[in-house]
Amino acid sequence: AQIIDLMMLVIDVTKGMQTQSAECLVIGQIACQKLVVVLNKTDLLPEGKRQATIDRMTRKMQKTLENTKFRGAPVIPVAAKPGGPDAPETEAPQGIQELIELLTSQISIPTRDPSGPFLMSVDHCFSIKGQGTVMTGTILSGSVSLGDSVEIPALKVVRKVKSMQMFHTPVSSAVQGDRLGICVTQFDPKLLERGLVCAPESLHTVHAALISVEKIPYFRGPLQTKAKFHITVGHETVMGRVMFFSPAPDSLDREPVLDSFDFSREYLFQEQYLCPGPATAEAEEKAGQASAGHGPRQQWALVEFEKPVTCPRLCLVIGSRLDADIHANTCRLAFHGVLLHGLEDKSYAESALPALRVYKLKQRHGVVERVLDDHSVIGRSLFKKETNIQLFVGLRVHLSTGELGVIDSAFGQSGKFKVHVPGGLSPESKRILTSALKKRGRAGRGEAAKPEEAERPEPAQPVGLSLSFKRYVFDAHKRMVQSP
Repeated sequence: AQIIDLMMLVIDVTKGMQTQSAECLVIGQIACQKLVVVLNKTDLLPEGKRQATIDRMTRKMQKTLENTKFRGAPVIPVAAKPGGPDAPETEAPQGIQELIELLTSQISIPTRDPSGPFLMSVDHCFSIKGQGTVMTGTILSGSVSLGDSVEIPALKVVRKVKSMQMFHTPVSSAVQGDRLGICVTQFDPKLLERGLVCAPESLHTVHAALISVEKIPYFRGPLQTKAKFHITVGHETVMGRVMFFSPAPDSLDREPVLDSFDFSREYLFQEQYLCPGPATAEAEEKAGQASAGHGPRQQWALVEFEKPVTCPRLCLVIGSRLDADIHANTCRLAFHGVLLHGLEDKSYAESALPALRVYKLKQRHGVVERVLDDHSVIGRSLFKKETNIQLFVGLRVHLSTGELGVIDSAFGQSGKFKVHVPGGLSPESKRILTSALKKRGRAGRGEAAKPEEAERPEPAQPVGLSLSFKRYVFDAHKRMVQSP
């Protein structure tokens, strides 16, 4: 999928767009720039209504393509095998010559780059007695020549190139984009029906990967962290579990970077991929991004594969739900992206993930119970009774009256705590707190308030305490960190 120059979308003119046709169109939007729509099986249409049906289907396809990058793509009718597979060979195909001419007009000879490491996708493998094993496929990058050594990563073997052919013509070298058959020294072809062949040690096997990710808009439902998807990457499709994350709130408008991953930056954990719209606004508010008012320009995912995969860096990644019902008329393709960084160590959870600075923003809320002095208050309802408050000592809290405090120590055994207010309580804050506490104290003893005190306005709500901190997802020590 990394070297598609033009895509032919073949539609059964008697059925129109099917679920798989729509999925092919989605893949085309991700993987290539040009499209030709072929309406096949026109011979099955009643002769009297044939042209009218073709015209109607052509208009329908053009409308389907209107909101895609392929708007205005040509649509051509053909009958590749008139009468069906059992028809005699004497039946000539209809419209094939016109299709060839259309393809010729649409295709321009692409610029190929012979530099970089050799990489070829193999779609067929067989042996020739006395010569060796032949692998046929398309060169995705680099070049190869007679006598070169090539690696078959799936088998962990290196073989010498003995001969090569392009369309039955012997060649001594080939470059990116060429369709090629390579004959190498013998190995069992049953071990490699499809896969990759490359320059020795140029590809790596990864157990997890960091990808830049975009949701496919036709996929219904949210993309949830911890969900499993079928991940198509390189030349394989394996199951993988995902964790989504986005830029920190102060980096929402950074220009997307699609060729590398920056481990020096901080990222915000997401329970699900953020999509534009009301749901995004709600998710952003929970994540501390409410001030931004819009979604991030780029999002990422950590993909953990159920079995290791061999693939090039910066390759296309597609996440799907292939276990969904093919007849349900829903898109099974969920997201696509670019593999920015592969994690090769089998123990990546301990060796690599701690360097990934993804954090969850935690918030707790409590209230001031009483004032000790001008610089100290007692708080409650921020912690449970069994919480080890010592872990929170030194963290800053904000009073709803505007002061900044620091958790000083636990107070008793019921989850209460002492807060030191370095700048001291303002006179207004002391008045509000003292008033509320006096009223509560008298009410508790069953005493009536004095008339002048009864006229004093009671605060609408108690003075609140809020605690905010970060907790890094891959920090083994589960430390709590506050921004300076």
